[in-house]
Amino acid sequence: MNRESQIPTAPTAAVSSPGTGQATGTVWPILLAISLCHMVNDVMQSMLAAIYPLLRAEFSLSYAQIGVMTFAFQVTASLLQPLIGAATDRRPQPRSLPVGMISTFCGVLLLAFAPNYGLLLAGAMLIGIGSAVFHPESSRVARLASGGRFGTAQSLFQLGGNFGQSLGPLLAAFIVVPLGRPAVAWFAAAAAVGAGLLWRVGAWAEGRRRAQAAKADTTLRMPRGAVLRAIIVLALLTFTKNIYNASMNSYFTFFTMEKFGLGPQGAQIMLFLFLAGMAGGVMLGGLVGDRVGPLRVIWFSILGVLPFTLALPHVGLIPTGILAVVIGLILASAFPAIVVFAQELVPGRTGTIAGLFFGFSFGMGGIAAAALGLLADARGIEAVFVLCSMLPVLGILTIFLPRSVR
Repeated sequence: MNRESQIPTAPTAAVSSPGTGQATGTVWPILLAISLCHMVNDVMQSMLAAIYPLLRAEFSLSYAQIGVMTFAFQVTASLLQPLIGAATDRRPQPRSLPVGMISTFCGVLLLAFAPNYGLLLAGAMLIGIGSAVFHPESSRVARLASGGRFGTAQSLFQLGGNFGQSLGPLLAAFIVVPLGRPAVAWFAAAAAVGAGLLWRVGAWAEGRRRAQAAKADTTLRMPRGAVLRAIIVLALLTFTKNIYNASMNSYFTFFTMEKFGLGPQGAQIMLFLFLAGMAGGVMLGGLVGDRVGPLRVIWFSILGVLPFTLALPHVGLIPTGILAVVIGLILASAFPAIVVFAQELVPGRTGTIAGLFFGFSFGMGGIAAAALGLLADARGIEAVFVLCSMLPVLGILTIFLPRSVR
């Protein structure tokens, strides 16, 4: 790809997008703080999937009921995030950030002490609401603090989330499984600390937003129809990624337990390998995207993972662990690039883009998780992974993305 075909890199963006905080350079303490809070937020979210085997045993749940729990979490976030993102684009509310963490705090307590399946669903929905409030505004804060290094900032922000997701299974394996479901409540303390930190971050972001409001450039750099077509393609690519992620997050533990005879702790470690790979991939994707352009990263990630997903259902235990890391690494590298690409397509709509790609597409992954649960009940858990292994073929849709957003 030649220089003209790339999305603007950090120095170019610093000139062309003066409303994003680059004039004063990258604000690393804010990026680190928002990444840390993203980690806390996603530890709580991943705890839901990580304790599925425990909940299944305690409440005699079917795979379909497990899928509905994932559906309750992801679709709650899906329905609210685009609405919240669009509303905050018109009137940013960085001081609302602690509200999302408090909702997650309440959801975690319900997961720890709920006496029936209905209240478990309520806990999952409260965690979804917390995600819906947190992601649009925190993504805007990351862009404000980026100093024009949009891919790096988005990667660091998402790294916190992916690292939190990878910690969930380990915490479940070594704390919740030995001590029982009420031990989940211990992690609510981290949410309370995160809420306090987000209050301070929100105060900084409010001051920065007001200082830069007059400079914001919201002019589309392409015809509206071309922008809409590109956003639809990016959403479809994210959707296929999230179906695969939903299969791994919801059912990979059961897959390894049934196929290899692992116990709950061993299965959680296998899930951790996939999530750790994703944490590394999301950081590399942004760093590389700032240097070579997001489009190249998207091509590599979506299609490059295909040989490994096809192999996963058919190999032994050790190769399964290795493939889990490789798949997570490659698959996750696309997400920062997709978000930055979309933000460049629609300047000044950071909240809407975050709501669409963190919310709607994840919600569609939740619908897929429920459908995959029905498939697992009818045909067996291995059939789920054979089907999902072919999803990266849809990465060929990348050919319909514009080579430039200028």
